[in-house]
Amino acid sequence: MATAKKHEKYQRLIDRCKSMPPTPTAVAHPCDASSLEGAIEAGRLGLIVPILVGPRDRILAVAAAAGIDLAGVEIVDAPHSEAAATTAVRLVREGKAEALMKGSLHTDELMAAVVKREIGLRTARRVSHCFVMDVPGHDDALIITDAAINIAPTLEDKVDIVQNAIDLAHAMGTTDVRVAVLSAMETVNPKVPSTIEAAALCKMMDRHQITGAVIDGPLALDNAISMEAAKIKKIDSPVAGRANVLVVPDLEAGNMLAKSLSFLAGADAAGIVLGARVPIILTSRADSVLTRLASCAVAVMVAQARREAAKAVE
Repeated sequence: MATAKKHEKYQRLIDRCKSMPPTPTAVAHPCDASSLEGAIEAGRLGLIVPILVGPRDRILAVAAAAGIDLAGVEIVDAPHSEAAATTAVRLVREGKAEALMKGSLHTDELMAAVVKREIGLRTARRVSHCFVMDVPGHDDALIITDAAINIAPTLEDKVDIVQNAIDLAHAMGTTDVRVAVLSAMETVNPKVPSTIEAAALCKMMDRHQITGAVIDGPLALDNAISMEAAKIKKIDSPVAGRANVLVVPDLEAGNMLAKSLSFLAGADAAGIVLGARVPIILTSRADSVLTRLASCAVAVMVAQARREAAKAVE
């Protein structure tokens, strides 16, 4: 029962996708049991239509050893991980896939294929990563960005990082998006650059350079997510204590925050990359099957939001 309650937020995400068509997804190099099982289970649940891209013989051997049934699943042969990434990206460009999923290759290998100028999946937006975290004791899923792609983002980068996260929150069905731009303190301090950038992002929201959310910052983590902490600090804000999107100063801070929640608070961390032509499901080798499914569910919602936006333009 406790386990079910812990995963309740992820289950809600998965259930929300039941009314949506499965998303054709190119799975790059699923050559270990966990990545292959996650993709096939997501297919069985109707979240995605997996297209496995990688060394055919190795994929079949992994499936046989793990007892995974690949009947009816398309396999596109590619000799090694780099070729698998390139081929998976090509399938997206050809319109055969509407999402990418990381298998057992390194993130750098997949993203190198994604960001290639001529044959990749770049858009005008900066590519960024979001963790969608299921934190025990926290009512809703919490989006943390960017903890995996942009090492030391500039203010210009952060505009896209914030907008990507806002768009993700809307795709997930969140109507009241509250973004906290985090720093070590809640006052603007010229000696702490992240506080200056946070203040600038808030003003950019006022000028409609960033849309779709209420943004406040700088906020320290405690007064971003705890109403009690916000009251003690006398912070009058529609975001303080109620944030559902946390924007971190840099990758190191984000990575430490996400892993602290995972290993000290028992949180799960689904991962997705945004800003490319299609959502990219970025999972870790340590992820449970449910976390992989939640990552797929988030990608399905993003793909569906894009379909609806494209129809509205027609």
